[in-house]
Amino acid sequence: MTSLNPQETHRKSGDQHEQRNIWVEGAEEAVTEKRMKFPERLKHWVIYPSDPQFYYWLGIISVAISYNIFVIIARAVFVQLQTDFNRIWIPLDVLSYVIYIADMIVQFKTGYMEQGLRISDSKKLAKRYIKTWTFRFDVISILPLQLLYIQFGVNAPLLRINRIFKVNRLFEFFDRTLRRTNWPNAIKICNLLFYIIIIVHWNACGYYAVSNAMGFGSDSWVYPPNGNTEPSRLLNQYVYSFYWSCLTLLTIGETPHPENNIQYLFVITDFLIGVLIFASIVGNVGSIITNINEGRADFQRKLDNVKLYMHLRSVDRPLEKRVLKWFDYLWSNKQSMSENSIVGALPDKLRSEIALQIHLQTIQRIDIFKDCDPGLLKELVLKLRLCVFSPGDYICRKGDIGRDMYIVKQGLLTVVADDGTTVLATLSEGSVFGEVSLLSIPGSKFGNRRIANVRSEGYCDVFVLTKEDLWETLRDYPEAKTNMVNNGRMILLRREQFDKDLERKEISKQQRKSMGVDDLKKNVLKMQGKIMQMMFEFENAQEIFDKQLKTLENSLANCKCIISGRNSRKCK
Repeated sequence: MTSLNPQETHRKSGDQHEQRNIWVEGAEEAVTEKRMKFPERLKHWVIYPSDPQFYYWLGIISVAISYNIFVIIARAVFVQLQTDFNRIWIPLDVLSYVIYIADMIVQFKTGYMEQGLRISDSKKLAKRYIKTWTFRFDVISILPLQLLYIQFGVNAPLLRINRIFKVNRLFEFFDRTLRRTNWPNAIKICNLLFYIIIIVHWNACGYYAVSNAMGFGSDSWVYPPNGNTEPSRLLNQYVYSFYWSCLTLLTIGETPHPENNIQYLFVITDFLIGVLIFASIVGNVGSIITNINEGRADFQRKLDNVKLYMHLRSVDRPLEKRVLKWFDYLWSNKQSMSENSIVGALPDKLRSEIALQIHLQTIQRIDIFKDCDPGLLKELVLKLRLCVFSPGDYICRKGDIGRDMYIVKQGLLTVVADDGTTVLATLSEGSVFGEVSLLSIPGSKFGNRRIANVRSEGYCDVFVLTKEDLWETLRDYPEAKTNMVNNGRMILLRREQFDKDLERKEISKQQRKSMGVDDLKKNVLKMQGKIMQMMFEFENAQEIFDKQLKTLENSLANCKCIISGRNSRKCK
């Protein structure tokens, strides 16, 4: 063991202490720098309506707005609600007020799009917000009218009625929820119910306020209906008022008849509002039901047309049953619409990204596409189309010419022998077959023909890539074409389906064809040159002929003049 002298030990401990001090000082400087940068970060902070945080904030402000919409009017009318729970309302009022102010700050820092670019300049954002009506309503909603509590006391909640002027943010939250959700029809119904409950709630408070002004139990119309003037529980007061409001606005029951003009006016107003509510319910629910059944109606229309066609063409019953079962499978698996029609409204960039996310990993695993240009793969995934096969359908048969490549998305396929019963292999989700037949590979023993029978055991979803689409895409990627042919040759070698002698024969045959084509091209070029030369000579000859013809015409005209002059002298 090595011993250390005291001086060396003291020096090392000093170095460690110095390093510790440096680390502490560095940490303090980092914290100080972070604190110094926070105001600057806040100054440049911008939130955009497309950000998830913006939607979550709308949810928070919507809760505060809903609290004010429901509670302010109820506390103003039901005195017991205000006095018994005053300790709860004060902190909730303060919290909602703070949220309102914070929302104005957020709107000052809310970015927007201009000519396709995000605007984040704080001055521009502030000017844009100040010019809107939203800013004016927001200012009204945060006016500190609660300071008048000093004069009227804390039991005057109507002083906070200006808080409901911020209701536009609630509408914005509902609108964005409708665009984000996967259940838009359910959200529409919930929104409609929410608005109806608000109207019924305010009307219930109005009924209780009118009853209070006229005297509880003074007649059969006011609250309480039985003429009992004894104090009742708060819950009973609100429940009966809400019940009366529902009966009146929704016109679904009998209520006591009014007994004076004020009561008549109140009921007439309720009836008019009720007509609007009923019309809104019928219109919105009808629209929702129509939207829900739109896909079903379109699918049923297609099915009816197919049924009519099969009936007119006298299709036999077993085949007709297969067709109907195929339609049932499409509907039960939500495949009543083609994928192209579903994503057709999207721009090419988004469609490409969706297709890449779904198919790219599968395409990359295919042997013939290894080491290919990523751009080629991106174009190929857009060419894939979905096909659905019924039980017992043959996707391909042995000896057929291969024009398609298949990728199994869902279901089970089997490779069967010629007898149709012996199962040679099984293909499940993610399996690929038929890819080699798309390439005209010299030396393949089977050429571009299928070497096996592939049958669907149940309903099977398969993505198909056609030979035409592949070769059309390969025109722009000649190097990828060579790479794919080499990969296909390696696959055939592994499967012992490749003959080198046959490859040499086919290559020499192709070379002879190409040489013949080259000779033909040369002859065509020579003929084109001769034709051009003949055209040039013809144009020159035509020009000379035109000049000679013009000279001849001039000579003929002169002769006519001379002859006419002689004749005139003889006459004299």
